[in-house]
Amino acid sequence: MRTLRAVGLAGAAMLLGVAAAPAGPAPPPPPEPRITDAAVTAAVNRLDATITDGMRRTGVPGVSVAVVHDDKVVYLKGFGLRRTGDTAKVGPDTVFQLASVSKPVTTTVIAGALPSPDAWDRPLAATLPGFALKDPWVTSHVTPADLLSHRSGLPDHAGDLLEDLGYDQAYILGHLHEEPLAPFRASYAYTNFGFTAAAEAVARDRGVSWQKLSEDTLFKPAGMTRTSTEFAAYANAPDRASGHVKNPDGTWSPRYVRDADAQTPAGGTSSTARDMSRWLRLQLNTGTLDGRRVIPADTLTRTRVPEIVSQAQTPRGTPQFYGLGWNVSYDDAGRLRLSHSGAFELGANTHVTLLPLERLGIVVLTNGSPVGLADSIALDFFDVAEHGKPTADWLPLLAATYEQLDFALRSPTDYAHPPAGAKPARDAAAYTGTYDNPYYGPLTVTADAEGGLTLSLGPKPLRFALTHYDGDTFSFETTGENAVGRTGVFFSEDEDGEDGKVRVEYLDQNHLGTFTRR
Repeated sequence: MRTLRAVGLAGAAMLLGVAAAPAGPAPPPPPEPRITDAAVTAAVNRLDATITDGMRRTGVPGVSVAVVHDDKVVYLKGFGLRRTGDTAKVGPDTVFQLASVSKPVTTTVIAGALPSPDAWDRPLAATLPGFALKDPWVTSHVTPADLLSHRSGLPDHAGDLLEDLGYDQAYILGHLHEEPLAPFRASYAYTNFGFTAAAEAVARDRGVSWQKLSEDTLFKPAGMTRTSTEFAAYANAPDRASGHVKNPDGTWSPRYVRDADAQTPAGGTSSTARDMSRWLRLQLNTGTLDGRRVIPADTLTRTRVPEIVSQAQTPRGTPQFYGLGWNVSYDDAGRLRLSHSGAFELGANTHVTLLPLERLGIVVLTNGSPVGLADSIALDFFDVAEHGKPTADWLPLLAATYEQLDFALRSPTDYAHPPAGAKPARDAAAYTGTYDNPYYGPLTVTADAEGGLTLSLGPKPLRFALTHYDGDTFSFETTGENAVGRTGVFFSEDEDGEDGKVRVEYLDQNHLGTFTRR
């Protein structure tokens, strides 16, 4: 006997003896490609000037770019220096840290590892021992798709401060249950360690490490010979772009080294423009490369589907979505646009954009902290390809955006300038001792012979000299990827008048930053 599903709506109406509703207006035709070969050529021909001008305006030392169109690498070049003070040049095979451009690479790996498209939506709690969220029901229902699209309810960048303090991946994933949750599957908040948990669960389910899964599923089959998810591979690469930060005088220096192994699926991949061009070709061919199927089309296509609204209204007046490792949007012609940026404050900025219908994509790798260069190169390229000319000077607009993000979490208090009539601190013994916190672990305050106080945090631990501000308030200069300048440290007495607690301002974004004295 035929089922209603088999015969469809009109057939079902006939079987039930009722008339089918009249057909409505025909749906609009699907979008068609609009970018000509000549337009791509014009955009490619402009790239040298765009890149060199952007490097001149920003001072970023090194850039490497790849463009793919119609399964051909139509642009592949490096510019500038791997490291300031040295003479080694950036080329197509120079290894860069991808930062969060790791995310769409990661979901490509997962698409190749999952047995079927519905596996994106299977709960993962039993797959990753020790992983839990604050709500047990959410823990038992959260799926890879929830975590990879940042809709689990975890707060923005949950776990990143633990990484800055030196905690490893196991500790961080094992303490996410302390984080407060927003509504499940109804809230978007960008979370590196939620993303990492999903990828690690998939690898554990396959019985291998994340690096092994990435190599076997994507890197080796796609011929991405200089791509790795391990920091050691990047650090030991002979042709490597060092990360740079901008100095107050406008010059750039390789002052820091960013080891992202704790969150490697979210931000720890390293690669080259040449390797990334192969990945672009694979993406634009929906999982095939050089005539061979590498990633199943059905699981890969799911990564491009909107999973959650990430921005209700963009400057263009349209919503922005997040898929699985991709920013997902549609233009006025209905064409899908996939993009992602990556940024390390300690010295990297990257960008990728794809127009799958046009079979056109660009990846931009730079070795400087984010000042908008990587994104502006990509935006300028697509402007020329689509409109024949740039629609804006993107560089200052993006520089301002990154600067705004950089200063958003800085304290409103200027701790470098104590108030007039500031109260003196008490004796050092009133503050010294060890304080506990279930999320951040122990905090220890010690005093030297002159009464100067040092605060220690994290497993190493990290040590910060405290500067007195007013009464029982001190401050220190934060460090690491998520540094926010000088932050406050507030000592307080408990209800019995005993010196009982200390609150660290920048660790208290989600009300987890209070430590209790032992």
